[in-house]
Amino acid sequence: MSKVLVTGADGFIGSHLTEELVRQGYNVRAFVYYNSFNSWGWLDQSPQEIKAQLDVFSGDLRDPYGVKEAMKGCTHVLNLAALIAIPYSYHSPATYVDTNITGTLNIVQAAKELGVEKIVHTSTSEVYGTALYVPIDEEHPLQGQSPYSASKIGADQMALSFYRSFDTPVSIIRPFNTYGPRQSARAVIPTIISQLASGQTTIKLGAISPTRDFNYVKDTVQGFISVMNAEKSIGEVINIGSNYEVSIGETAEMIADIMGVNLTIETDEQRLRPEKSEVERLWAENKKAKELLGWQPQYGGKEGLRKGLEETIEWFTNPKNLAQYKADVYNI
Repeated sequence: MSKVLVTGADGFIGSHLTEELVRQGYNVRAFVYYNSFNSWGWLDQSPQEIKAQLDVFSGDLRDPYGVKEAMKGCTHVLNLAALIAIPYSYHSPATYVDTNITGTLNIVQAAKELGVEKIVHTSTSEVYGTALYVPIDEEHPLQGQSPYSASKIGADQMALSFYRSFDTPVSIIRPFNTYGPRQSARAVIPTIISQLASGQTTIKLGAISPTRDFNYVKDTVQGFISVMNAEKSIGEVINIGSNYEVSIGETAEMIADIMGVNLTIETDEQRLRPEKSEVERLWAENKKAKELLGWQPQYGGKEGLRKGLEETIEWFTNPKNLAQYKADVYNI
């Protein structure tokens, strides 16, 4: 019987994915970041019936011995563990190399030695940089416009090199901007919602002209499961996106409309990326995912975005959930 290891299971997307895998009947080992609080991150808030079925492994992706130990007995590995905050990558770029590139090497090296059936490695739309053409397909050039995106380009290439060198069964999933319940407030949609939900009508943002292809977390989760199960995905890079482009400013207005707030946006200088580092435009071509996986977004287009935002707002405006965010503090 297959056993699935999810690294980064304690995080935003990882916790949603872990829960869905359990619901679908998979045997799941959840790799969480070791800490002295014995915290499982967002999995601490999972339903008890989900937690009771989890095999939790606490470790660090940077430790090759621990990674290999976690992977023993697992047939599939979904590698989501990574450092992802772009502003923090300006501050501490070496940690991104250690976690994202070396951590990925530890995964694929152990997979090669253990004979794992499938590795799904998580990429990001940030590796494309500002779109040179739209919609962005998987053949679009890669542009490292931040230390974070450079580290993810390196991680992707490390994973693919093991497929090409050793036939390690690697697939690369490349989600565009995922949003939803539990997302860190350093991301733009939770930043907007948490500020409005805390009673502010004048909110602080960085640049609002860049466009993004927002992908609701339920769609991203189904993308992971589809890539994991598709034989045709081995050796492939596959975009998971909604194929709908919207600006940050328009997104903020839509959120304000749903929440019934008259919104004023104030530019906060510390939230602005350096000019050549800002990714001005992202818009996913998702044709390959549809053809290879039979996957398509359930929250696509303007209507889908609004539906996903409504579900996200409902979660964030629950006082219990909102209390976990510091809406008045900018977190890099």
